[in-house]
Amino acid sequence: MRVEELADRLIPFCRAKYGSDVRVFDVHTMPGHAGFSYGFSVATATGATESWFIRLPPPNVNWRGTADVLRQVAALNALEGTDVPHCRVRWSGDDLEWFGCPYFVVPKLDGDVLRLGRGEWASALDEEVLLDMGRQVMTALAGIHKVDSSRAPYLGDPVPFNEDVERWDRFYERAADPECLTRVPDCRRRLLETLPSDAPVGIFHGDFQTSNLFFSMPTAERPPELLAVIDWELTGIGATLNDVGWICTFSDRDAWAKATVERPMFLDPDTLMALYAEAHGEVLPDQNWFRALAAYKFAIITGFNLSLHRRGKRVDPSWEVTKNSMTPLIDQALDLLG
Repeated sequence: MRVEELADRLIPFCRAKYGSDVRVFDVHTMPGHAGFSYGFSVATATGATESWFIRLPPPNVNWRGTADVLRQVAALNALEGTDVPHCRVRWSGDDLEWFGCPYFVVPKLDGDVLRLGRGEWASALDEEVLLDMGRQVMTALAGIHKVDSSRAPYLGDPVPFNEDVERWDRFYERAADPECLTRVPDCRRRLLETLPSDAPVGIFHGDFQTSNLFFSMPTAERPPELLAVIDWELTGIGATLNDVGWICTFSDRDAWAKATVERPMFLDPDTLMALYAEAHGEVLPDQNWFRALAAYKFAIITGFNLSLHRRGKRVDPSWEVTKNSMTPLIDQALDLLG
């Protein structure tokens, strides 16, 4: 949807929700979601101003799976009453009169996602501050995993462990540079041979990594505070340790190519797992299996997205760099599986 069209649609929407005449302004596309997440502000007759974030499905797709924005609403609403930092849904619905598609609206936060690259705001923080941020992050994750999944029936049935391995087969078959994924069949076999039997099941985030952790900006008086875990489009019910494996993989130096541009890392996997165990109250089994699964997934995801990029379907040159880690990711997965 063009920004101009959305701005026109927001006027009657906001008038109906506020119950009075309002002025809608500063409608803009938010980064990171290919033009289907937007920010906007509303000025009321009393002079008050509120800023909002609206999420719509991607254009020209069926409203299922990751494009079903109401799945995110279900997860966020399940967190109400918990200590997990999250965006509280103000308005949502599948009524098509406002935007022609389902939607949800949450308050726009003041801060930024955790950026660790060279020259980014978090790169200059000392180890003690980063450790505190890690404790906030993994405490939030443990809090998510302890939520009763019956509070989110919209998310459906749990994903079977074997399905979370096998569903990547079709992406592997369509991956570019298959020579970088020659050990995928061995890794797939080992994952299926060593499926966990008693790992906990509940609500999982699905993409728990630094770009989905929204912090307040540090000041001389106050260190960064985790304001919200954001971007719940991959949420579901299933093995909660998937989230632990995912964030650990993105901070695992052994899983990424050494000869390419240095990849910014958060805390190392052992530290992240220890912080999670501290917050959860116990050390949970099979964490290396879930780290291996995460590395397996992302290697295949990289190959698939590289194919989309080269065919002009979803142009993103960064995959030409990430491709160098496809083999190391699979190698690390196999090492973790023993």
